[in-house]
Amino acid sequence: MRHLILTFAVVAFSIFSVNATNKSLNTTTYASTVTKNAIAQIFEWKVKTNKGIYSGTALSLKEAKKLMQLSTSGEIVISKSVQSFFILKSEINKNNNRNYFWEVETKTGKAKGYASNKAYAEKMIAWVASGDTVVSKIIISQPQQ
Repeated sequence: MRHLILTFAVVAFSIFSVNATNKSLNTTTYASTVTKNAIAQIFEWKVKTNKGIYSGTALSLKEAKKLMQLSTSGEIVISKSVQSFFILKSEINKNNNRNYFWEVETKTGKAKGYASNKAYAEKMIAWVASGDTVVSKIIISQPQQ
């Protein structure tokens, strides 16, 4: 009899404590309609060279190829790829999702990197070059996801 009562007590307490550690979830569902006109095709590109790997996004295949060529000028291309995907057009113009690739070549050496805004990219070029810039470039990517 004791074992039966003890078994029922354990089962009862386990049933009551099942949801004790789980957060209650908000089950509200929002419906949204997305039309074909609200979707844009984005091209993500990636290039591997003898000096490094470059990647970014573009709004067209032609622009992706142009950015690939700009970022790898003077380097040997080992492999390259372009993939397309779809995003909402409302996400395209958000500047907080952009990356800026900068590169500078001076008499004393080379430097390159990424910046979150154009002003910082220009500041890095000016800081590295210290007035004797031979070649510099800034490439803005399309919004990142």
